[in-house]
Amino acid sequence: MDGNAYRALRDAITSESPAATAKIVAGEGLGSELVLTYPDRVVGSLGDPLLDERVTETLRAMLRDGGTKLEEIVGRRIFLEAHLPPPHLVIIGGVHIAIPLVTFGSTLGFRTTVIDARAQFLTTERFAHANQTIESWPDEGLNQLNLHPGVAAVCLAHDPKFEDPAMQVLLRSDVGYIGAVGSRTTSAERRERLKASGFTDADLDRIHGPVGLNIGAKTPEEIALSIMAEIVAVRRGREPRSTSVVAPEKSTV
Repeated sequence: MDGNAYRALRDAITSESPAATAKIVAGEGLGSELVLTYPDRVVGSLGDPLLDERVTETLRAMLRDGGTKLEEIVGRRIFLEAHLPPPHLVIIGGVHIAIPLVTFGSTLGFRTTVIDARAQFLTTERFAHANQTIESWPDEGLNQLNLHPGVAAVCLAHDPKFEDPAMQVLLRSDVGYIGAVGSRTTSAERRERLKASGFTDADLDRIHGPVGLNIGAKTPEEIALSIMAEIVAVRRGREPRSTSVVAPEKSTV
């Protein structure tokens, strides 16, 4: 691998940032490699600008979806591979639901971070099982993180002064999942506040709120389970039956 391409891939992996590579394994330009690192930095070349452009489009999708591919393109056999960091569950608000949510996230292979400005909510007794805790206002804490498509962010803070700044940061990023607790009424009010801040309907449709699958959850553990189930469904490309204020529930008949 070209030195610059190698360093770009190494730096992406070290910083837990998505990357994808393409290498010609048969045909003209054998051994040529190209690296795409998040969000859209291309390093290296396959020796043909049009081929580079075509392959880069495929790699962009792989930054989100992952996987490997072996493709025949204009007489060349090209191996494409995604190098994705572990999925990252970011929880805003160290409330009771956050404790089992960290447990479920860790069990499913997520790196876990809890953000809260209240130190008393981020004690070792509550979150020794989290990978990271950040004592900060939510928007400031989020700005310390690498917000990429492998991130699932859940806002458990009901208070608009915590919730709205966090939602604004998340909506301006391309995280793969955004969820927020609250009733249908609360969710509708949140939507109107964010719309007044300049976000479009398409932006706001990214928010899963009320968060979680509608399984009739009542306890913190059940609510955490419903949230993780929805996150997994979205990550796997499934459209979970919505409980949001903007999409009607689909019939299961």
